[in-house]
Amino acid sequence: QVQLVESGGGLVQAGGSLRLSCTASGRTFSSYRMGWFRQAPGKEREFVAAIMRNGGNTYLRGSVKGRFTISRDNAKNTVYLQMNSLKPEDTAVYYCAAGQAGDIRSDYDYWGQGTQVTVSS
Repeated sequence: QVQLVESGGGLVQAGGSLRLSCTASGRTFSSYRMGWFRQAPGKEREFVAAIMRNGGNTYLRGSVKGRFTISRDNAKNTVYLQMNSLKPEDTAVYYCAAGQAGDIRSDYDYWGQGTQVTVSS
């Protein structure tokens, strides 16, 4: 069982930055690939970013490439999402997730409760 707790969300003006953190319980964090997803009001949840177990490979959705960076610190059981040049369309609840197999854009076993990111224009 893995419990995930996100933090770092908030209200920011367009062009600003935020760093989301997601800390996992348990000793097996390094055995999971980690992902970030988001869900805007009235829209389906969508994949944002993923990072493999050792942090060597990362994946980003096209609309955030060049603006967002995903990283992890296995010693701290934490995954990060650095978000720069934020746009109003980035407004959503952001979730982190942990998975071990399957499609990195959809197959995850554990989810956090989410943190709200609001970008004002």
